[in-house]
Amino acid sequence: MRKQTFRSCNLCEATCGVVVETDDDRVISVRGDEDDPFSRGYICPKAHGLKEIQHDPDRLRRPIRRTATGWQEISWNDAYAEIAENLRRISDRHGANAVATYLGNPTAQNYGSLIYYRVLARALGTKVRFSATSVDQLPKTVSSCLLFGKPLSIPVPDVDRTTYFLVLGANPVVSNGSLMTAPGMPRRLRALRARGGKLVVVDPRRSETAQIADRHLPIRPGTDALFLFALIHVFFQEGLVRFGRLEGMVNGIDKLRALAADFPPELVSSRTAIAADDIRRVAREFASASAAACYGRIGTCAQEFGSIASWLVDAVNTLTGNLDREGGAMFPSPAASLSFSSKSRKERGAPFGRWRSRVRGLPEFNGELPVVALAEEIDTPGQGQIKALVTFAGNPVLSTPDGARLDRALDKLEYMVSIDIYRNETTRHANIILPTTWALEHESYPFSFNPLSVRIVAKYSEPAMAPEPDSREDWQILLELSAHLQGNPQASIESLDELVLGDILPRAVGHPHNFAPNISAEQARAKLGNAPGPERLLDLMLRAGAFGDHFEDGGEGLSLRRIKEFRHGLDLGPMVPRLPGILATESRKIELAPELLVADAERLRDSLARDDAGLVLIGRRQLRSNNSWMHNVPSLVKGRPRCTLMINPLDADRLTLANDATARVTSRTGSVVVAVAVTDEIMPGVVSLPHGWGHDVEGVQLDVARRHAGVSSNTLADMELYDGLSGEAAVNGIPVSVEPA
Repeated sequence: MRKQTFRSCNLCEATCGVVVETDDDRVISVRGDEDDPFSRGYICPKAHGLKEIQHDPDRLRRPIRRTATGWQEISWNDAYAEIAENLRRISDRHGANAVATYLGNPTAQNYGSLIYYRVLARALGTKVRFSATSVDQLPKTVSSCLLFGKPLSIPVPDVDRTTYFLVLGANPVVSNGSLMTAPGMPRRLRALRARGGKLVVVDPRRSETAQIADRHLPIRPGTDALFLFALIHVFFQEGLVRFGRLEGMVNGIDKLRALAADFPPELVSSRTAIAADDIRRVAREFASASAAACYGRIGTCAQEFGSIASWLVDAVNTLTGNLDREGGAMFPSPAASLSFSSKSRKERGAPFGRWRSRVRGLPEFNGELPVVALAEEIDTPGQGQIKALVTFAGNPVLSTPDGARLDRALDKLEYMVSIDIYRNETTRHANIILPTTWALEHESYPFSFNPLSVRIVAKYSEPAMAPEPDSREDWQILLELSAHLQGNPQASIESLDELVLGDILPRAVGHPHNFAPNISAEQARAKLGNAPGPERLLDLMLRAGAFGDHFEDGGEGLSLRRIKEFRHGLDLGPMVPRLPGILATESRKIELAPELLVADAERLRDSLARDDAGLVLIGRRQLRSNNSWMHNVPSLVKGRPRCTLMINPLDADRLTLANDATARVTSRTGSVVVAVAVTDEIMPGVVSLPHGWGHDVEGVQLDVARRHAGVSSNTLADMELYDGLSGEAAVNGIPVSVEPA
């Protein structure tokens, strides 16, 4: 029977509205939903992956076990029992921290995964956890925590109302925002220009966003913090600092002024490759604009000065009065959130450096270690060595630095488990792979991305089709596996889910600082029903949230029942000012000069004396790709190969490289041979490879990806090159040599 289902696409952060047409167990089409109030019909090519992944013959449907003669299907109970036996054996022999976990990017697309993963982590008892965060956004969460008190208090550009949009190291025309959920970004930027606004892009490459900008300033990779400090220098020097409504909410102004004095435009110009006059011009334009927003992303995060650059993006907005104001950078207000407590970081303890990695002493942040430490923690003998690994929807062999070393290290594990829909470059090392249902087979809600959205929106997506027989959703796997690990395989999903609900409820209601202070946990529990699973928890988060009905019978606020009535989604309006209420620092003010960041600025100051001879490598975002997991979709990899090395004509001539020739690119950690694309889109001295490719290894079950293998840029990424404060992998600005192959 044919039907239409209105959903949010879950293949990137944009959450575009889609119409999925199905006929029983087949997907007929996926198209943009013109009635979605947020995306208004916009979709990118990736949305068609919803259909092709659903019917991909390489997608795993049942648990499989690796044996001496190949892979074989096993039952869920046998898989759980074997996993529990081996992980308990390793934990008993070597300690709980001999078992590590790695969370990949796709877990952020499934709110059930995010909530119930905590149950598995508790059952494992390990504190050795890694995730894609430290190759993506860790500097931003670290700096946000230090400035505003919470890791996820991340200001988002109010792109729909700004008149001056300064973009560093980001390509929102392709990404539709990253740490900024804004579907249909091309339309939003056209509207910016139509209302007389200006778009300025600072990037080593003339990206798709830079191509439509009013001004593009090519910058030497890894020098964004120098450029931002120079802007701040001009603000102070020329009397352009205007706090506006932030007056009295800011600490550390004098410290920041003193730091910025060491970075005048004339000094940083040679390192950044941006003329001093251009720096001063941008500073003056930004400070004088009626509403301005500074935004930095992967290019400012995934580099050796990522935390400083992330800090200074917010400092630029704050000093000019553009933080927490219409058209500036604002703090979104999600309809559903797990953040119920008003306790400050002082009361809870700063989630930074509470323990360190065994080999290099890298600090944890928010309970995770930087992924640049993963391989060495596996292949370095000694007390505390990782002996077992659990990966969840991740492919770190292709997505983390020095993937070749990690690939070798995984072979040294005593045991490995992967929760994944594919046998890929990482999961091929697993002893058992547990596959989940695909996105169209279960409900969804953009829980991770509403807190980063440029508008306040809420949308529930019902399943487009029934799951296959004997399949499991993510949350079911997490609970069932946890029961076996805890030695109670007979425990029901209902009983374990009740424990999760019982943990969240007392924090959500019944306290003066909650939105629902007048109802007890017991009273709220009675109104949530008895059906286990993510929907009940979503109902709690909606009802106990800022826009919820607060469990008042007949209330006008949100609940899951009401959200379901809006099949295309619900638009609750633009972002609104949230300061000072959102601040959770000890002082309850914006800490504009945190000591950890001030101390790290010495390292940045030393970099001014560097010699910039030689080539450096950066990545690039592609519209038809998302990290490493979209390359088995035929419609997204067809056409000319896109895994190419971009190089400027001046560098190509010097190295005798021609278009479509092959080049060998070598770093300290490895080398790859790749086709060349000669283009003035990239500045001299810089070359670019997209990441997530390299599907040519034995043992994977990815037929399409293997035929479009490409090369892995992370073979060239160096585990010893990282942001000195947060530990974020520096996958931009890698020193390389290039020669004809």
